[in-house]
Amino acid sequence: MSVSLVGHIKGGLGYVTILAACVLASLSGSAAADAAALATLLVPMMVKAGHDKGTAGGLVAASGIIAPVLPPSIGLILFGVAANVSITKLFLAGIAPGLMMGVSLCVAWRIVSRRETVTTRSRASMGEISKAFYEGVWALFLPVIILVGLRTGIFTPTEAGVVAAVYALFVSVVIYRELTWKSMYQVLVSSVMTTSMVMFLVASAMVAAWMITIADLPSSVVDMLEPMMDSPRLLMLLIVTIIVIIGMAMDMSPIILILAPVMMPVAVAAGIDPIYFGVIFVMTCAIGLITPPVGLVLNVIAGVAKINFMATVRGVMPFLLAELLVVGLLLVFPQLLLVPAQWLY
Repeated sequence: MSVSLVGHIKGGLGYVTILAACVLASLSGSAAADAAALATLLVPMMVKAGHDKGTAGGLVAASGIIAPVLPPSIGLILFGVAANVSITKLFLAGIAPGLMMGVSLCVAWRIVSRRETVTTRSRASMGEISKAFYEGVWALFLPVIILVGLRTGIFTPTEAGVVAAVYALFVSVVIYRELTWKSMYQVLVSSVMTTSMVMFLVASAMVAAWMITIADLPSSVVDMLEPMMDSPRLLMLLIVTIIVIIGMAMDMSPIILILAPVMMPVAVAAGIDPIYFGVIFVMTCAIGLITPPVGLVLNVIAGVAKINFMATVRGVMPFLLAELLVVGLLLVFPQLLLVPAQWLY
């Protein structure tokens, strides 16, 4: 469907990547999974169209990290559990920033792609667009069901996961008929492995949280940052900087589970909205996934698409800058996040 809508524009495959990433983000919530899926399909198509392979990989990596921000985000769930914040409100507050990240990537891609000589697809007819929409509408209903259910209070975030899983299973088996009973075994095994890994991290983080509480570390951090309490924006800038630096060497999940219980009391003491703080925290952690020298998503793209890691790092830089600018914009103008969030509440 994304190809039929914007594939005819110069650099259209880049916009297809961004649009597809937003759609996938509303289905999975995992940056690595989305990036791997997009890289397998779209990087070869972009290279064939004339785009630089490193730039294509960088765009896919930057698009993939929209997943931890848009609901149903795994990162927002972890933050809600670790910091004792409403996951439903985090989900609804993450919509506007996630879409802003997508828009920023479109702007950055327009600037980058203008320097390249590429081939474009012919414009799709209304019939082709209608057909593509008809084929994809069942999948597109999944995020609608989740958001409407959360917004109206029909189910909780935990129940939303059950509803989403049952609906996705029904659509895959009955409607699209792409998931066979044989392949379902592999899907279940993969799900168990992923869940086990996350729960192991949660268990480890709970031990760390207990030690943090016993040591009264939050009070010590509050005392240390007390001079900045009068300037919430400056405090948020410092916290974002700390997370970006740590994100260069650590994955998103342990950062959230270890630092969120420490940083949340600081934010509350400074009068920062907990939901606003949570979304910015997770956005910054997500950006750490494409920040060298580690960059989990960069490594996923390099491995899946068979791109040199340093070429992927160079390719992601314009898009990394664009997403950092979005975070900076939200730090200067918190209303860009808070007003849509309050409207959705």
